[in-house]
Amino acid sequence: MRGIDKSFPGVNALRGVNLSLRSGEVLALLGENGAGKSTLMKVLGGAHRADAGVIEIEARETVFHSPHDSRRAGIAIIYQEFNLIPALTAWENIFLGQEITRAGFLAPAEERQRAADLFRRLGVEMDLDAPCRRLTTAQQQLVEIAKALAFDARIIVMDEPSAALTHHEVARLFDIIRDLKKHGIGIIYISHRLDEISAIADRVTFLRDGINVGEKPIGELTRAGMIELMVGRELKDEFPARVVPIGDARLEVQGLRSGRAVRDVSFTVKRGEILALTGLVGAGRTETVRLIFGADKREAGKVFLDGKPLNIRSPRDAIAAGIGLLTEDRKLQGLVMGHSVRENFGLPNLNRFAPNGFVSMRREREEFSQFVDTLKIKVPHMEQRAGHLSGGNQQKVVLAKWLARNCDVLIFDEPTRGIDVGAKFEIYLLMNELAAQGKAILMISSELPEVLGMADRILIMHEGRVTGEIADARLATQEQIMQLAVA
Repeated sequence: MRGIDKSFPGVNALRGVNLSLRSGEVLALLGENGAGKSTLMKVLGGAHRADAGVIEIEARETVFHSPHDSRRAGIAIIYQEFNLIPALTAWENIFLGQEITRAGFLAPAEERQRAADLFRRLGVEMDLDAPCRRLTTAQQQLVEIAKALAFDARIIVMDEPSAALTHHEVARLFDIIRDLKKHGIGIIYISHRLDEISAIADRVTFLRDGINVGEKPIGELTRAGMIELMVGRELKDEFPARVVPIGDARLEVQGLRSGRAVRDVSFTVKRGEILALTGLVGAGRTETVRLIFGADKREAGKVFLDGKPLNIRSPRDAIAAGIGLLTEDRKLQGLVMGHSVRENFGLPNLNRFAPNGFVSMRREREEFSQFVDTLKIKVPHMEQRAGHLSGGNQQKVVLAKWLARNCDVLIFDEPTRGIDVGAKFEIYLLMNELAAQGKAILMISSELPEVLGMADRILIMHEGRVTGEIADARLATQEQIMQLAVA
């Protein structure tokens, strides 16, 4: 890709970007949220048409008018949000749009056999007849990889492939990537997890504000060097220091239960404290906070705020009580993607912006503009659709709406998933500031360095139960947490 330009109303997303990929190579594409990574890959995938620039595949200039053109050129893009039909089986999804036919008729038995061969090549067992909605995230990702192999893709783009995977699943993914390299497939790997980049990439290309700012072999890069090229400044400490006096219990949970997902969970979060809730995927962390927030119905348990019992039957009750939840999935649960950022900001605050039943857009804009400045939200205008923002800026919009609500308790479920190191640091600073104001913060995180770097105290869950507590996170180790997580 040479000299790629792409603009949208009010935004120059890409400016003269160059990118090269060799056969059998893993090229990492790094940059802050909004740097242009996704836009560049959508140009490569035929979803966007570049305003200027040239794409060459094996020295032959190519023009993509649609994703179908890109696919015919041997390019497969596995987006962070998978493109699978939940009701269809694994083998049906693999051959959707590229069906095998014989004499004009579909050949389902042949498709199923070829799907089995593809999964065998990947070294995994798969229930071919299970609908994809019943597959785990890691299994759905394998279906996407099998789809790419089914049409002999020579270039595979993986956008945040490890975001929802366990450590074991990430290791398995890396084994598959190394095998794909041996078969001459070139891979573009997008991730904000720098330890993964060091482990799997051969070369790194850096984007910042839509411009190439560097390209180096992985052997010439340190973690600090990668951060500096991404954010354009030296970031000495990934986790800001915090000294906040911790007060009395603010949020108290007693005997929370819901089937096998949450079993007799009890804990407290104190004023000025950041309590981390961690464990392996499926341990029951998200299910626990959804019960607290009233998003799911609990079978048993009590919730107290500042010593007073709460009768929370719905998220509306939790919001009214002063509890805010930044959901794990900001696209499906945190934002209405088709609405403007202003409208999203106003949703939990309508009692203030629409006291007489009519929304004051002027008040929404005035208050939201303060958070745009404070949180450094990159948005061309307030009527921009939330779905058009980068992941990091979407997360900041979610943050803004809850900050405007001035909640006493804030629950952060995977607050920095899919967010670059610069934006992470800003969110960490904000969490520290909230704690200093006396808020109680409950943070769910799968990233153990984040847990150790941000928490005052750590709770570990396994199969719906709290299996351990570390009273002083400064004295904890990753090994200690993992031992409790697999208990």
